[in-house]
Amino acid sequence: MKIKHLIAAGLFALAPAPVLAQSSEEAAEKTASELTYADLAGLSDDAELVIRAQIRRQITVEPERAPGLPAGFARLYIEARTLALISGNVPIGESLRYLVDVPLNAKGKAPKLKKQEMLLFARPTAGSSSQIQLVNSNSQLPYSPILEQRLRPILAELAEAGAPSQVTGVRDALSVRGNLAGESETQIFLTTKDSSPVSIAVLRRPQQEPLWGVSWGEIIDQAARPPRPQTIGWFRLACNLPPSLPSSANLSRDRTERMQAERDYRYVMGALGPCVRRLPQS
Repeated sequence: MKIKHLIAAGLFALAPAPVLAQSSEEAAEKTASELTYADLAGLSDDAELVIRAQIRRQITVEPERAPGLPAGFARLYIEARTLALISGNVPIGESLRYLVDVPLNAKGKAPKLKKQEMLLFARPTAGSSSQIQLVNSNSQLPYSPILEQRLRPILAELAEAGAPSQVTGVRDALSVRGNLAGESETQIFLTTKDSSPVSIAVLRRPQQEPLWGVSWGEIIDQAARPPRPQTIGWFRLACNLPPSLPSSANLSRDRTERMQAERDYRYVMGALGPCVRRLPQS
C-alpha cells in the first residue's frame, strides 16, 4: 500500500505530545507510571486490535499532502514489524503500515522513532492484513513490560462473556418514599450502546447508611452491589455518566421525590469517585 493510499483513506491519528517528545526509555517509563486505569480502559474499549510492534521505517509526509495537520506536528508514514498481537481476533501481517501525527522536537524536526517498540490500539482495514488505523489521537504508546502487565487484565475483562455494556447516559430516574420517615428507594435506568438494560438502585432506611448497587441485565437484583474500583463496571459508570442527573430523566412525582432522586444520583457519583485521565480526550 502506497503512502498516498493511506493518506486518502484518512488512516492516521495524533500521537500524544507528552509521550513521544521524550527518549524511548523515558517515554515508556512515564507512560507506564502515569497513565490511569481510565486511560487504558478507554483505549482498550475502542480498539479491535492491540498490537506490540517495532517501528522499522518512517517517512515524513509533505505538509501539502497532510490536510488537518496541527501546527507543531509532523505526519509520518510508519512501517512496523509485528511483535505480538496482544488482543484481537483479526489476522494481521508480520509487517504493519499506518499514519500517525507526532509533535516536532525542539529543533523543529520529527522525532526518530526507528527501532522503538510501541503499543498500538487500532482497527483493521478491509482487504489488508498489514494496514491498520489507529483508533484515536492517543493510540500509539511507547511499549514497556509494566504497561503490558497493567493492560492485560483490562483486555481480559472486556473479552469476558457478559462483560458490562457501554453506558451512554441516563434514561429515567424515579424515587418513591417508603412507609417510614427517611425511607425511600430510587431506581435509575441507564442507556447503553447495545440497548441492553442497566439500572442502579439506591435504598435508604432510617438510621442506616444508603445501600446502592448496579444490575447489568433485565432483572433488577435487590442484592446488587457497587462495582469494585478499577474494574470495567466502575469505568462504565464513573467515566460515562453525566455529573448530575438530567432533569428530563427525573420521573419522580413531586418535588420531594424529585429532590431525593437528585440526591441519590449525587450519592452514587460521589461513591464512584472521579474518572481521572492523563491522556487528552479526542
